[in-house]
Amino acid sequence: MKILLILPPSRFNLKDEIGIAAIPLGLGYLASTLEKDNHKVKIIDAPTLNYSMSEIKGEIQEFEPEIVGITATTSSIYDAYHVAGLVKNIKSQIITVIGGPHVTFTAEETLKECPSIDIVVRREGEVTLKELVNFWEAGCSPTIGSLTHIKGITFRENGKIKETEPRPFIENLDDLPFPAYHLLPMERYELGNHRFANIITSRGCPFSCIFCSSSELCGKRWRARSPENVVEEIKLLKDKFGVKEIEFLDDTFTLNQKRAKKISDLLIKENLNISWACSSRVDTLSQELVGKLKQAGCHTIYLGIESGSQKVLNIVQKGITLLQAERAIRIVKKARLNTLGSFIIGIPGESEKTIKKTIDFAKKLSPTFAQFTICTPYPGTKLFRIAKEKGWLLTKDWSKYTIVDPVMKIPGLVSKKLVKWLMRAYLSFYLRPKFILSQLIRGNFFVVKTAFRAALSYRRP
Repeated sequence: MKILLILPPSRFNLKDEIGIAAIPLGLGYLASTLEKDNHKVKIIDAPTLNYSMSEIKGEIQEFEPEIVGITATTSSIYDAYHVAGLVKNIKSQIITVIGGPHVTFTAEETLKECPSIDIVVRREGEVTLKELVNFWEAGCSPTIGSLTHIKGITFRENGKIKETEPRPFIENLDDLPFPAYHLLPMERYELGNHRFANIITSRGCPFSCIFCSSSELCGKRWRARSPENVVEEIKLLKDKFGVKEIEFLDDTFTLNQKRAKKISDLLIKENLNISWACSSRVDTLSQELVGKLKQAGCHTIYLGIESGSQKVLNIVQKGITLLQAERAIRIVKKARLNTLGSFIIGIPGESEKTIKKTIDFAKKLSPTFAQFTICTPYPGTKLFRIAKEKGWLLTKDWSKYTIVDPVMKIPGLVSKKLVKWLMRAYLSFYLRPKFILSQLIRGNFFVVKTAFRAALSYRRP
């Protein structure tokens, strides 16, 4: 069958904010899985290609797909609805399928909001979409025969919305083919002057942060690809596509330190000369591990610190302490690696005093970069359920769920002031003479340039 997979144009994405286009790995995995069954697949990464809706329309008309798969974040879901409507206007018989974190947790609502979408795929989509496509290829359609035997979907049947049982998570991630990079505009993914790629080596999260849906989306049990499988993918990216810069998108790349070291050892052994960045928790780092990561080409470690108040950290169930955060930053700095500290303001239960504590703590830690966001209750998170129960949601306009717009009432805080606090956080961190001078002394002109761009990224889209 002919399947077209689309990442819709979006008004708010990394490319717009800091000039970085990220590979839509979810679509890449879906495409490679379908290609294994000899289906003809095309991917449109609209933000990276700078495609408008009219250009997407032209691609649909030219390719003539039988199935269109769409993915979107919460803030860009209306763009996905627009694409689905466009598809149905071109040819109503085209089957429209949507997946991703947002629709996983709002499946019924999604079908009610957008009549142009036929089926929602919940959680991991590779096996589910494969079964759907093979079902239709056998001569069936959404109106011929029931889809109730396919796990992990929500769909319409005879005017009613039905939901099948959840699909078990994929046990062995090494069984998945690498993303279909050959279907993507690889020459357009760049960081600075280097070809750039993002990869993911594990799924699932054992932690319970109330602002994150990862453990609900991919399970509480951490599942990891083998180090050998990971390095093979990196070799493919370097040898075939000229990639020199990698970002590991795992929630916690260092969760299993032994595995992280093994990946590093293999990168060193293969002499791939790849530079890369990864995410970690402040309680999963050691000096030995960080030294090994650096030796293997790591230059930046992303750390979710979230707050400068222990009380607030306890509220969000982060499971870390301020002392652990200070220790982690010291370890990474001692290895002369860059740090990117992530901080959240506007968490229920905090005050202007604790927000100021967070800003002051960020300046005290002085990571290479700091990211400040407004606490946002995304569907699928414990925070969303709490906010909904307590009547804290200010809007259900999903386009406002951008991490820079206040969408939740905070007891004791005026929500509109959060935008000013966000601006204050960025400006007070990045425009410190000490920060700018230290980066210039180190020759980090790209860091200074990126810092100024990040300082402006609080703006509303």
